Amino acid sequence: MLRSLYSGISGLRSHQAMLDVTGNNIANVNTTGFKASAAQFQDTLSQLTSGAGAPQGEVGGTNPAQIGLGVQVAGISTNFSQGSSQATGKSTDLLISGDGLFITKMGGETLYTRAGSFDFDSAGRLVTPDGAIVQGWGANNGVVADGGPTSNITLPVGAIIGATPTTTAAFGGNLPSDAEDGTVLTRDFEVFDDLGESSTVTLTFTRDLTSTPDGWTVADKANTTSTTLTSGTGTATGTFTGAGTLTVGGIVIDLSELKGFSGLTSVSGAADDGNAAGTLNSYTLSADGTLVGLFSNGEQLAIGRIALANFVNPGGLEKAGGSAYRATFNSGEPAVGTAGTNGLGSLSSGALEMSNVDLSQEFTNLIVAQRGFQANARIITTSDEVLQELTNLKR
Repeated sequence: MLRSLYSGISGLRSHQAMLDVTGNNIANVNTTGFKASAAQFQDTLSQLTSGAGAPQGEVGGTNPAQIGLGVQVAGISTNFSQGSSQATGKSTDLLISGDGLFITKMGGETLYTRAGSFDFDSAGRLVTPDGAIVQGWGANNGVVADGGPTSNITLPVGAIIGATPTTTAAFGGNLPSDAEDGTVLTRDFEVFDDLGESSTVTLTFTRDLTSTPDGWTVADKANTTSTTLTSGTGTATGTFTGAGTLTVGGIVIDLSELKGFSGLTSVSGAADDGNAAGTLNSYTLSADGTLVGLFSNGEQLAIGRIALANFVNPGGLEKAGGSAYRATFNSGEPAVGTAGTNGLGSLSSGALEMSNVDLSQEFTNLIVAQRGFQANARIITTSDEVLQELTNLKR
């Protein structure tokens, strides 16, 4: 009789745990990156009232007789399926499409999260709403050395990118083959020195039929260096046979793309490289988690890259609060890498992953847990009534 009482009590406790898990799921239906949990039950030990009997010559075998002693919670598992996407338009909000978790540091402890609602603090560090610092790899001169130890992702506010001198330039377009002798075309383009100071290089294209039949002479403004372009008469491509390069002040100018068709003047050129110094104006986040800085001189430079981690058994992670998880012995060691590689999902900027709680399933679980609780409560009241009858046998 007491066995049924204790079985009913274990049922109450187990279904109460199921109600607690379901209630927590429903409470977090709008929590960014939340992963729903589910309670699994199993029976407890059973009391053996009679053992199994082996078959004899004239007697058949008998099965063991056992009375169960109740139910218990076997475990509470976490469902890591993908949640729905919600567009926010905020550049620092990140969504992982696929497997993986963001790596964060909070007070020296490494935590992991699917909630990508990030922002920069006053020190330029990328942080979660509760102040955990997002981890990744920094860049050196625009090159990210990923794969090593991670560090804080930091936006270098006020960073300066150095000047780069101009070393090459290129001219293209058309020099008219029907231009009159002595025709002069002047073209300027901007260049930069080692300190980022801007200057102008001028090229003069002169139609000189006397010294260069069917061609042009190209020289710098000071006429310190020059070359000749000879028309490829009779060729359908209009390419100059003498086109090559011209070096002006250490800048190699490519003239090989110039054409010599008639009736068209479209020659133009520009430097291929070189920039003045610039300061950081803004940034963008790419699909692989690279933080790209946009500088005032028009240059773009990688500043860092956000790292993602994956686990052999993500269900073994321990919830640490704040939509974060910590690694355990059963989750395995984290495999850290770049988004989009080695089974890790890709990143989307301007969106967040919402909770994967299925409300229809959770409300169904509420009904199941409630009815299970009521049924186990009835076991206790029925057992109590039987005990009451026993005590009333002798009056």
